[in-house]
Formats: sequence, structure tokens, C-alpha cells
Amino acid sequence: MYPPRQYPPRRPVRIRENVNEAIRAREVRAVFPDGSVEILPTPAAVRKAQELGLDLIVVQPNTEPPVAKAMDYGQWQYENKKKQHEAKKKQHVIQVKEVKFRPNTDDHDYDFKKNNAIRFLKEGNRVKALVQFRGREIAHVDLGQKLLRRFTEDLAPFGAVDGQPKLEGRAFHVIISPAKDKAAAAQPKKEKPQAAPAPAAAQVPVQ
Repeated sequence: MYPPRQYPPRRPVRIRENVNEAIRAREVRAVFPDGSVEILPTPAAVRKAQELGLDLIVVQPNTEPPVAKAMDYGQWQYENKKKQHEAKKKQHVIQVKEVKFRPNTDDHDYDFKKNNAIRFLKEGNRVKALVQFRGREIAHVDLGQKLLRRFTEDLAPFGAVDGQPKLEGRAFHVIISPAKDKAAAAQPKKEKPQAAPAPAAAQVPVQ
């Protein structure tokens, strides 16, 4: 006997939910392209949409009855994907950017990392400032505290410190969150130009 043939598993058929015959509600508030709105049994609303060469799609499933619109399914999918893409573009994911120092960091390196941190805060991200100690440097924790104090003071116009600096293992760290209100307040306000006084009316001598 020949061994049974092994067929690859069939892909599950995707059912379009809330479209045409897949609509489970008994009746819908159907909206048609000419602007007319009718409360119809679902089969009748589907049939009317198909007579127009369109699909019936539920656009508001949580109302009573659900609102369904007669439109082209492909066009509806395209518009939905476009809206989702635009929403993702507007979304900003807040990240924690790490800036590392050593207790003996020189001024040039400090200024470079400070400017990076300011840029991160302006972009809406949080900053984790970290002072790492190696070997016998752990005996000079006060240098790390002093450096972080200087760092948070320099970034005060752009961010707010979350809690106090913490020592974990061989590292001192502090978290700074963006403070847009502080940054806006730090900028000088432009004074509105005052309107010039109206010229006085000329007096006509009385004859």
C-alpha cells in the first residue's frame, strides 16, 4: 500500500465581519449614497446596497440599531488603512534616552552630552543621566552627586526631575522628563506693539 499523501494545511478562510451577509444584527440603520437613511431588516438593506453595486458595511456597531453604510468595500478598506497610517504618524512613542558620565568627565564631554540630553527632551523623550563608578571610584560618590546636581540644574529650563538621584550598584542615576511648559516659560514673551495715539482734532476758530 502507498503511504497517504501529505497535503499542506489549508489556510483559514477570512470572513469579512460586519459586511453584507456576515452582519448579525436583525435590522440596521442603512445610509445610502443619495443621503437617504432607512431602518431596514438586514437582508433587505444588503439587497438594496447590492442592487446599487455596493456593499453594506457596519460603521457604528454599538448603536441600536447598528448604522450601516452602502459603499465600496475596497474603498472603505483603503480609507481605513490611510486613517490608521496618519494616526501612527501623529503618534509619538516616548523613549528613555540614556546619557552616561564618569565621575571625572571633562567639560568638553559634559557639554556634548548635555546638548544631546536637551535635544532628547525637546523631542519629547525622557533622559536617564547615569554616572558610572569603576574600581576605587566608588569611594567618591560625592563627585557623582555633584555632577548630577549640575546636570539637572543645566537642564531645568527643558525638563523636570522625577524623584531623587539613586545609587544602584556602581551607578548613580536620575530620570528627567520633558517639561514643555517650562521651556515655553523660559522664552521671553514678545510685547505687542502699542497703537499710536489718535491725532487730536483740529480746533476751528469761531468767527
